[in-house]
Amino acid sequence: MMNHSEALTEQVFSFASELYAYGVREVVISPGSRSTPLALVFEAHPNIKTWIHPDERSAAFFALGLIKGSEKPVAILCTSGTAAANYTPAIAESQISRLPLVVLTSDRPHELRSVGAPQAINQVNMFSNYVNFQFDLPIADGSE
Repeated sequence: MMNHSEALTEQVFSFASELYAYGVREVVISPGSRSTPLALVFEAHPNIKTWIHPDERSAAFFALGLIKGSEKPVAILCTSGTAAANYTPAIAESQISRLPLVVLTSDRPHELRSVGAPQAINQVNMFSNYVNFQFDLPIADGSE
């Protein structure tokens, strides 16, 4: 059985590899503490180019420009809370324009949701009007 750190590392490496397998070659990162594990994996990936944009709204629109230039899916990554909400205008634009934008937000663990934690908002289904698919991936804990 793996410890928590090993399980989380394996999970994020597998996730990044799957995104690469589905055509993602660029990731635009808006840094934050909760998204750090994924950001580090993308940064270390030999075939994925990363861009750092601290402002989520401009990061998301920058990603749309990358998609238009490459005609390939691009991922955007941010931390939890209102940071994710700043992606909404670009997500709506990507849906209207049929651009393959992959949105990754790092929410708080399930046990810290809806308990009044700082900077926490309900992210589940936040973009449901503008996305084709959404999934709330649980954090690996090493029990499997």
